[in-house]
Amino acid sequence: MTPFKLTEELLEQIKRLIENQQDSQLETLLDEFHYADIAEIVNELKKDKATYLIKLLDSDKTSDVLTEVDEDVREAILGNLSSKEIAEEIEELDTDDAADIIAELPEERQQEVISNIEDEEHKEEIKELLAYDEHSAGGLMAKELVKVYDTWTVAGCLRRIRGQAEEVTRVHSVYVVNKQDELVGRLSLKDLIVAKNEKKISDIYISHVDYVHVNDDVEDVAKVMSKYDLEAIPVVDDTKTLLGRITIDDIVDVLKEEADKDYQLAAGITQGVEAGDSIIELTRARLPWLFLGLVGGIGAFLIMEGFEEAFKGEAFVLFFFTPLIAAMAGNVGVQSSAIIVQGLANNDVKGSINSRLIKEMLLAALNGFILALFLFLFVWATKGELNTALAISISLIAVIIVAGLIGTFVPLFLDKRGIDPAIATGPFITTSNDIFGILIYFWIAKMVLGI
Repeated sequence: MTPFKLTEELLEQIKRLIENQQDSQLETLLDEFHYADIAEIVNELKKDKATYLIKLLDSDKTSDVLTEVDEDVREAILGNLSSKEIAEEIEELDTDDAADIIAELPEERQQEVISNIEDEEHKEEIKELLAYDEHSAGGLMAKELVKVYDTWTVAGCLRRIRGQAEEVTRVHSVYVVNKQDELVGRLSLKDLIVAKNEKKISDIYISHVDYVHVNDDVEDVAKVMSKYDLEAIPVVDDTKTLLGRITIDDIVDVLKEEADKDYQLAAGITQGVEAGDSIIELTRARLPWLFLGLVGGIGAFLIMEGFEEAFKGEAFVLFFFTPLIAAMAGNVGVQSSAIIVQGLANNDVKGSINSRLIKEMLLAALNGFILALFLFLFVWATKGELNTALAISISLIAVIIVAGLIGTFVPLFLDKRGIDPAIATGPFITTSNDIFGILIYFWIAKMVLGI
C-alpha cells in the first residue's frame, strides 16, 4: 500500500470541486481514501469548505474523520453544525470517542447534543464516561466490549458473542464475569472454538486477567499495557465489576500527548501549544522560562563582576573560558536529568536517591577527568601557563560533577513531590547549572592560583 501524501494539486482539485458543488465527483474521489487521510485534507481547508466536506460524507466516515482532525478544526466544524447533526455523528462513534468530542463542547451545547441522541443506551453510557476525570482510566475507556457469563454453555456463549461483536469495532478479548458482573477471567477464542457445545464457560476460561481500576491515572494504565504487551485491558471498579475496556490505540494517543508535553517542557514551554496558536498564547507559554534565563544571566554577570578585581592581569584569561564552563555545566545537567526523566517515565529508576547520586557522581568524575585532561593540554600548549591550565581543568571536573548531581537530584526530588520531572530537563537545569558552574569555576581558580 502506497502511503497517502497530500499534494498541492490534490488539495486544489478538492477545493475546486467544493466551490463548484460537484458532489458526485467529490464523493468518488474521496471514497478511496482512509478517514485519517480525509482528516488530513480537512485540516488544510478553510472552515466553510471543511464543513461542506464533512456534511457531504456519509455518517460512518464523517464521525471517524471528526475524531482525527485537529482540535481547533473540529471546534470550528462543530460550531457550524446543529446539535441534532452533531448527535447523528456521535451515534456512529464508540462511546469513548463520542464522550471525547462532546467534552470539547460548551456545557450548554453538551446537554443539547446528548438530548438529541436517540439510542438511550448509548446516551447513558456517554453520560457515564463524561462523569470520569479525563486523565483517569474511566475517562479513557470505551463501554463496547464482549463479555460472557461463567454459567453459560459454549453453544449459548457463541450465539451471544456474535450479537455483541456487531457493536464492537475490534474484538481483542472476551471477558468472563459472574452473576454479579464481577470480572473473573478471560476466554481464549481457540479454547471456545474447540470446546464441546455443552461445556460450561466456567470449565474453560482463564482465571488470570490483567485489569486496571477506573480511577487509575492514564499514565499508569499505559505502563501496565506496555509492560505486558496488551492490545486491550478491562477496567473495573472497587467491587471488581467490569465497566469497560481500554484499547491500544487510545494508549498510543496518551503516550503521544505525554511525549509532546515533555518535549515542550524540556524546551522551556510551560503549557501545551501548537505552531498555529496565537502570538499571545505562544508568548504566555514561552516567556516564564525565558525570564528565568534572563535572571540566570544577570546572576552570572554579578558573580563574574565579583571576581573582576581578583582576575586582572595574567589571570584575565580565565574569563575567556567562562562560556565553555557554563556550556559544559548546562550540557551535563541536561544529559543527567534527561536520563532520569526517561527512567522515571518508563519506571526503570530503581533504588534510593543516594545510590543514584553516587553512581552519577562517579560517572561525572570519569567524564570530567577525560575532558579536563584534554582541556589542560590545550591551555598549557596555547598559553604556556601550567597553573592556569591546572586551575581551569580542576574547575571543569568539579563543575561537571556538581552539574551531574543537580541534574540527577532535581527530577528525582520533583517526582517525589508529585511534580512532572520533565520540567527539570529544560532551562531550569541549564540556568541553575550555568550559575553554579561559573561560581564554582571562579572560586576554585582563585584558590588554585592563590589570588
